[in-house]
Amino acid sequence: MAAAAAVPLAGATAGSAFASSPASAVGADGHGRFGHGTTDLGPNVLVFDPSMGDAAIQKQIDAVFAVQESNQFGTERYALAFKPGTYNVEINVGFYTHVLGLGASPEDVVINGHVTVDAQWFEGNGTQDFWRAAENLTIVPPDGLDRWAVAQAAPMRRVHVKGDMILMPSPPGNGWSSGGFLVDSVVDGQIDSGSQQQWLTRNATIGSWKGANWNMVFVGVQGAPATSFPTPPYTTVDRTPVIREKPFLTVDRRGAYHVFVPALRRNSTGTSWAGGRTAGHSIPLTAFHVARPGDSAANINAALAHGKHLLFTPGIYPLSAPLRVRRPGTVVLGLGLATLQTVQGNSLIEVADIDDVTVAGVLLEAASAHSPVLLRVGDGHSRRSHAHRPTALFDIFPRIGGAVPGGTDVSIQIDSNDVIADHIWAWRADHGLDGTVGWSVNPAGVGFLVNGDRVTTYGLFVEHHQDYEVLWNGNHGRTYFFQNEHPYDVPTQSAWRHGDTNGFAAYKVGDHATDHHAWGLGSYAFFNLNADIYTDRAYEIPDTPGVTFTSLMTVCLNGAGGGGILHCINNTGDPVVNGFGTYSMKSYSNGAGVV
Repeated sequence: MAAAAAVPLAGATAGSAFASSPASAVGADGHGRFGHGTTDLGPNVLVFDPSMGDAAIQKQIDAVFAVQESNQFGTERYALAFKPGTYNVEINVGFYTHVLGLGASPEDVVINGHVTVDAQWFEGNGTQDFWRAAENLTIVPPDGLDRWAVAQAAPMRRVHVKGDMILMPSPPGNGWSSGGFLVDSVVDGQIDSGSQQQWLTRNATIGSWKGANWNMVFVGVQGAPATSFPTPPYTTVDRTPVIREKPFLTVDRRGAYHVFVPALRRNSTGTSWAGGRTAGHSIPLTAFHVARPGDSAANINAALAHGKHLLFTPGIYPLSAPLRVRRPGTVVLGLGLATLQTVQGNSLIEVADIDDVTVAGVLLEAASAHSPVLLRVGDGHSRRSHAHRPTALFDIFPRIGGAVPGGTDVSIQIDSNDVIADHIWAWRADHGLDGTVGWSVNPAGVGFLVNGDRVTTYGLFVEHHQDYEVLWNGNHGRTYFFQNEHPYDVPTQSAWRHGDTNGFAAYKVGDHATDHHAWGLGSYAFFNLNADIYTDRAYEIPDTPGVTFTSLMTVCLNGAGGGGILHCINNTGDPVVNGFGTYSMKSYSNGAGVV
């Protein structure tokens, strides 16, 4: 696949894709300046106000989509930010496009139109509709139906859809979609999953749900269907044990900008904003270092050391040293799928073993031959509790290969206790630009390594790593929804073995763990270089009463070829091999499975 050339937008000049845009959209100086002229968010944050007029706003939305619709591995990044008000526009959301309302509530920004992800760029196949987001909006589709046909790394947060939703491409039945994430949202009508392979809905209120394929999980959702796994494959957990929602950007009536940090909730159901304003606290944007592409690691670390929070504006950030977060309560927030690249074999973000850090909305890219880890929270085993002020990760997307060649030993490592991870897609690329994908071109060991205790994950997607995709050594772990594909490009069985074991489990709980529970797990095998490749098991856990997996399944996608998964969990469960096949197990614990 050849790299897509950057396409200038109408009226753009060098250095500013929207230099000739109306001042109310990008600021009087044409560089995204807002908030009394004190903060510069660069040319790729478009701030819309109803006074601009719908036609002018629509023109700029369409211009962004024209660049980003099929720009899967391009370098452009955009945030489309709407000040409170009502807009009559249609928003097609392409790659690396972040649509966000700037109100205190999702009801403050109303889009009388569709906010759409479709797959016409890929002949109606939505399985590569990655890296985009929508949040903090009310959507009023004129025909009563909004389409969000996404794959991994495409979250929808704090959204109120006044109508129905469909999660597959148009026309119906034309192609798959794969891997969605809907949280802290209200859908008044019915959600039709259509061809969606797997989906997590958390802390939402929905009118009803229709459809299922492999793995649909609901946590703290009002209106969710009852558990019926595997027929249909619904897994419902009534309440969310512990969560705080992702921080979001707001603007007040005086035009000053803030980042709102929602409060911690326990045993919750429904949205954080159901009773009015979300509980939490607001941080003025003046307390942030606003990073722009070209900022060095040294400059950003100096700002962090001086007590600043960190906001990444859209763009790509080559970093030759890790960003070190050492102050409790620090917020690191990215807009527009901001992308951090490791270029000197370094890590990208290192969070100390401290309370209440947020890292959110960033794509972490291995852009050098070997990095030990891309994101690390804590530093070695600790007995320190963070239960009252846990660190939280939101929408974190490690990427190894695809856009650039590179490698890492570990994508994300969590050593601290009590960490919450809310939407992770750790992806070793199975496709991409020429020269970026291959068994030795984009090597990646473990995708998600947990050494801390009481770590909780919601929406854990880990794919194509060459070692264990998930290795969970800590105790009292909880996972709500897991999706995995084994590496496609295994050249020989001997290249993917450890000891006498074929392959690696997709999700391994460490041998010394005594308490762990996971709900709604799917692991898939597809080997495209040599069909005669097997992994002995998809899941591997100690046979002890406190370790339980609920609603787990495997899939073989190898068509008519050989190869696949020999056991579902440990040495239990039928094989899925030598052609397409699925296998489901209701639960497994203490050496026994319930099919």
